[in-house]
Amino acid sequence: MTKTAPKRRRMTKAEQRAETTEQILDEAEYLFAQSGFNGVTLKDIAKRVGVHHTLLNYYFDDKKSVFDAVIARRAGVTSSLRMKALDEYDKASGGKPTVEGALRAFLDTDLDLYSQGGEGWKNYGVLGAQSSNTTYGAELFDFHFDQVVLRLIDLLQKALPDLSREDLFWGYHFVTGALMLTLGRTGRIDRLSDGLCKSDDFEAAKERMASFMAGGFHELNEKAKRRP
Repeated sequence: MTKTAPKRRRMTKAEQRAETTEQILDEAEYLFAQSGFNGVTLKDIAKRVGVHHTLLNYYFDDKKSVFDAVIARRAGVTSSLRMKALDEYDKASGGKPTVEGALRAFLDTDLDLYSQGGEGWKNYGVLGAQSSNTTYGAELFDFHFDQVVLRLIDLLQKALPDLSREDLFWGYHFVTGALMLTLGRTGRIDRLSDGLCKSDDFEAAKERMASFMAGGFHELNEKAKRRP
């Protein structure tokens, strides 16, 4: 006797709305990563989703609200993971962190997420790299990421108690620049190195980045000691 397949439970309206919202954000994330905020319209997003553009107005007020939601959706994940890694490292170090250890907790956690989280996270990385260089994007980064950055600064200050806050923040500025360029996966390093380095090789970047940046902080610290 042939068994009939069980009927699939019909989704509630709330579940349907949540599923459609995720689909809109997925497609918008891809398009924003490819063309930037100004290069994408609501019609473009609707076309990728496969719906009429007027439907998007049922879910979002305008393109800006879509963009904000795209950024916010993953920002909480990466911020909480890095904050947890920094807190755990601080505890494991007995409150005596090293510069490289603090940087690894901050950078490696993020690079693992972007390398292992699937295509959506890679698109988000590209979008973040683009947005961080715009005034509007920087405002979103202020809102979503300030606390985890300040936690990193706190650990770096513990590791280098004599380094000025000014030097610490300039050091972070250089760290985040390298991270954003890496997440942008522009392919430039591939061309410059004749394929020796790959811009999507997050493992290679992770192996080197924290050590390289730690050297910079230590050099700033040594220069500060030599100041009259």
